[in-house]
Amino acid sequence: ETAARVSRGAIATQIRLQVAGIELVSQVIRIGTVYAGAQRALPTPNDNEALNNSPVRNLDEALAQRLMAEIDAAKHAGDTLGGEVEVLAYNVPVGLGSHVGPQRRLDARLAGALMSIQSVKGVQIGDAYQQAASLGSNAQDEIIGLSSGHIERASNHAGGIEGGTSNGAPIVARAAFKPISTVPHALRSVDLATGEEAVGLHQRSDTCQVVPGAVIAEAEVALVLADALSDHAGGRSVGEMRRNLEAYLAVVGERA
Repeated sequence: ETAARVSRGAIATQIRLQVAGIELVSQVIRIGTVYAGAQRALPTPNDNEALNNSPVRNLDEALAQRLMAEIDAAKHAGDTLGGEVEVLAYNVPVGLGSHVGPQRRLDARLAGALMSIQSVKGVQIGDAYQQAASLGSNAQDEIIGLSSGHIERASNHAGGIEGGTSNGAPIVARAAFKPISTVPHALRSVDLATGEEAVGLHQRSDTCQVVPGAVIAEAEVALVLADALSDHAGGRSVGEMRRNLEAYLAVVGERA
């Protein structure tokens, strides 16, 4: 089922690239108790090959060793681990999504898509949980100028989405995966035929699904952005969508 998501995401990737030049990158930022930290470096699309070659999809070699050790320890203990992944979208045009209607908000669509992945139990856009503990004066992305028709901001706490629409900054979405339920040792259960106590049968289990989870999450973000582009630019072909988007961006550029 998740392989189908990734294959659909590959088609969506070609749409977003050919229409708008949107590029995605994903990384693992937490496995178990090992966390990359709030001040971690954000990868760019130029890092995709290196991320694909990393066993734990992270560019920090020291951190990668700690992530792998965490997985090995859980496997040795006969247990499983969850974690957190991060997907970044660069070159997203301003104005995708809508502030009108909850179902059309870009952040709501991304959250729904990521939450639909098996084992995902939490989603945040930008620094959502950090902002929840911040004063409003520290949580804003101040506009500091214009450059080549684009608004420049001092930060990106909002994760590239404000009021349900993209604001031109990179979109940052994170998804938290719970540990796999089928742990290698039997768990207590109930026999539904008799109502008596029983133990759950264990067939197989990976120790941690977070690394492939990052690729699945990236595919889901690609699907949402391709759909949002289609809504925004319209058209019956990639070429027509691109022309419509270019006309819209020309107007936006004049205002900026």
